[in-house]
Amino acid sequence: MAASVCRVGSTVGRALAKARSPILLSLRRGQATVTYAQSLLGAPETRLTALDNGLRIASEETGHSTCTVGLWIGCGSRYETEKNNGAGFFLEHMAFKGTKKHTQMALEQQVESMGAHLSAYTSREHTAYYMKTLAKDLPKAVELLSEVVQSNALSEADIEQQRSVVLRELEEVEGSLQDVCLDLLHATAFQGTPLGHSVLGPSQNARTLSRQDLVDFIRSHYKAPRMVLAAAGGVTHEELVGLAKQHFSGVSFEYEDDAVPVLSPCRFSGSEIRMRDDDMPLAHIAIAVEGASAASPDIVPLMVANSIIGSYDITFGGGKHLSSRLARLASEESLCHSFQAFHSSYSDTGLLGIYFVTDKHHIDDMMHWSQNAWMNLCTTVTESDVARAKNALKASLVGQLDGTTPICDDIGRHVLNYGRRIPLAEWDGRIDAVTPRMVRDVCSKYIYDKCPAVSAVGPVEQLPDYNRMRSAMYWLRF
Repeated sequence: MAASVCRVGSTVGRALAKARSPILLSLRRGQATVTYAQSLLGAPETRLTALDNGLRIASEETGHSTCTVGLWIGCGSRYETEKNNGAGFFLEHMAFKGTKKHTQMALEQQVESMGAHLSAYTSREHTAYYMKTLAKDLPKAVELLSEVVQSNALSEADIEQQRSVVLRELEEVEGSLQDVCLDLLHATAFQGTPLGHSVLGPSQNARTLSRQDLVDFIRSHYKAPRMVLAAAGGVTHEELVGLAKQHFSGVSFEYEDDAVPVLSPCRFSGSEIRMRDDDMPLAHIAIAVEGASAASPDIVPLMVANSIIGSYDITFGGGKHLSSRLARLASEESLCHSFQAFHSSYSDTGLLGIYFVTDKHHIDDMMHWSQNAWMNLCTTVTESDVARAKNALKASLVGQLDGTTPICDDIGRHVLNYGRRIPLAEWDGRIDAVTPRMVRDVCSKYIYDKCPAVSAVGPVEQLPDYNRMRSAMYWLRF
């Protein structure tokens, strides 16, 4: 490795490398050393431009030979009603079934000939269509994305064909008990509100959604001010803006009869839902309280708090030497197979919780120690806990952005949530500003003596009564 410094391959260089000279090694370290802070400040700038119709263009130029470009839209299952719940997910399936200009086969051939990857996803508040391709094919990628979003054929034959595909996916998702458990958690925590809707929608809607339902959904929500054209990799911002003007300047920004959709506030309800099935080998359980919204200043202290709790899997090494106290207990006492702390944030609310998988004999113990971990956050969190959690959180934020696609997704979601891309250096500063007192205060605000929402699937007979779980949300110590 040291020889790579002496690229000329001189006799002196080979001799130094062979002897592993301290001079050469220190030279190599001096050349390669970039501090963490310098790497954050040296990250490429995210540039943002808006078209006349309100559509925003955001890009980060990294100089790669590949790029990811996509359209992020501020709509998801939260914007659906009980009648059309699942329309966004159905549209995601229809996206690549042909446009008014290209048949499905022609569209697939165009993507294949570029060696590109075209994909889409739908969440509760966002929908995204994106493509990873070579940087030189950016113009064609933007053109195809504009067709997919603006000129979808939505033929009756394709709609009927996709019904069976969607129903099959719904069956497959039933086998993912983590997804089932977290969907049930949303359903009970936000019962009677749009956030309680599943992204996939009920099977009945998949059978009954009509072409007109899909067209109405597009007309109501696919508006320019709610769209972000994001790109990362080997792209130039000026070129992307030019392509956006060419292909997206015609996207409407007006609503029929000025009926602008306004999100109704989603109230949180402390409650529980249990799906007991003693034939299942493991219980999947989630407990959560109402968390902070995406733009709340409390979001960073809560991220640090979740980092203190951490995560655990039975395959982890370390045992009693794991940094998270709850993970150490889980390992030493065989409390669970896995657990993870999570925070799902939305535009005006969120869910802060712990999800764990355990056998039927350790449910009570795992629930006790999970709630105990929460109480420790509110009362006794220490300087060393916070310092460790901040380092882990920084590493996680940096590690997530390991390619053009995650960076592009980060840009799209940030612009929709915050109106700008928050750079890593700013996140770093916000994390550094968190103190143990701040963690205790913010956790007391959101967790202490609050009614939790609980969902449980599997052999859950041992799950404590809701009133007992509610009484564990405070300590009688003062």
